[in-house]
Amino acid sequence: MLEDDFSDVLRKAKRGVEIDDEALGNATGLAPARISDWTRGDGIPSDDEARALARVLRLDPGKFADAAAQRWHPDVALPEYVRHHPHDPHPSNGYLFFLQDGKTAALIDPAGLPQTLMNAIAEGPYALRYILITHKHEDHCDATADVARAFPDAQIVMHRADAFAIGPLAAKALPIVDGDELPFGDAASIRMLHTPGHTDGSSSFLFRSTLFTGDTLFAGSVGGAAGDRSTYGDILDSVRTKFFALDDATVVMPGHGPPSTIGEERAHNPFFTSR
Repeated sequence: MLEDDFSDVLRKAKRGVEIDDEALGNATGLAPARISDWTRGDGIPSDDEARALARVLRLDPGKFADAAAQRWHPDVALPEYVRHHPHDPHPSNGYLFFLQDGKTAALIDPAGLPQTLMNAIAEGPYALRYILITHKHEDHCDATADVARAFPDAQIVMHRADAFAIGPLAAKALPIVDGDELPFGDAASIRMLHTPGHTDGSSSFLFRSTLFTGDTLFAGSVGGAAGDRSTYGDILDSVRTKFFALDDATVVMPGHGPPSTIGEERAHNPFFTSR
């Protein structure tokens, strides 16, 4: 199941381009009341109606129509060096990825019930090298203190703009520098990408051919713009300039929803028009 359905995409796009239902109705010839219904998830537009909305909302018309009709869903397996775990009671995704030795690991977003995270790490068992945090929202970092206490040798990595969310641990966190690489094992590394928009410090991590995107990019959608200084435009620019510069086969591990690939997102994500 995708993280965002058609109504979520519609709502985010309206907020992003700063248009209300009345103005959108005037621009498309569609009844504002129907647009309001669709935004609430009550019914869906026809293909022609979805395409009309998309042209005003700066979305890709064909992809937006496909989203309304639910004609696409990614079918992407986790890479063999990645493990997924839930963040109960949060609806977000947690991940561990590890080296070929099967022992050295990094944790993406310590959140939810601490025991779930401890169990995931113990399952290896893994020596935790990094605690990588994509952004400040509690469903991605509220168990940081518990994990750091259990694994004091693990390096916390988080952008300075969001690090206040982990309290005193922010002083120990390695700040993300866009494009820099973290050494991981003898020959591997993790590339850090600053991808603002959802929050000012939103960041993503690339390991081998897998991209952990936090709430910047979902399968078929993007995160909502909740930054103090960064914007909806920054989210789209982050995806276009940093994610879409990667190989199409790069696997996308989002903070919510199912995995995808860069190629799938180029082809199906309505926020990005086909060239």
